[in-house]
Amino acid sequence: MTKTGSCFCGAVQFVASEIGTLGACHCTSCQRWTGGPLLGVTVPEAAMAVTGSDHVVTRRTSGWASRSNCGSCGSPLWYRYDKGEDGSGHYEVPLGLFDEQDDIPLTKEIFIDFKPAGFDFAGDHPRRTRAEVMPSFDPS
Repeated sequence: MTKTGSCFCGAVQFVASEIGTLGACHCTSCQRWTGGPLLGVTVPEAAMAVTGSDHVVTRRTSGWASRSNCGSCGSPLWYRYDKGEDGSGHYEVPLGLFDEQDDIPLTKEIFIDFKPAGFDFAGDHPRRTRAEVMPSFDPS
């Protein structure tokens, strides 16, 4: 399933030739970065093609990931998990950047122990705490 999208001003555009699942991350870093939970769609590294990369501003935000914004309009572009077990990374692209969103269902929530009460999502899907999630990101 190929999906297209862009930042708010259109300076950064992308084509995702493959997408994974949609998840909600309630960690405090994502809340501060996006103003709420990150509703992110997983895109494998090899499936992401970006145009306008000269507008992408990236900041390393942990020992395993970085976050990128559009330098022109400030839109959060993606959280990039840089250290997969196979040596590759993947992107978590905010759902709102995709041109078509209706066919991507929410499948999981993480860092639910940091979720404010107002962020209750409907549906039956896994909900994991920080203690349950962190070993998958940083085994140390």
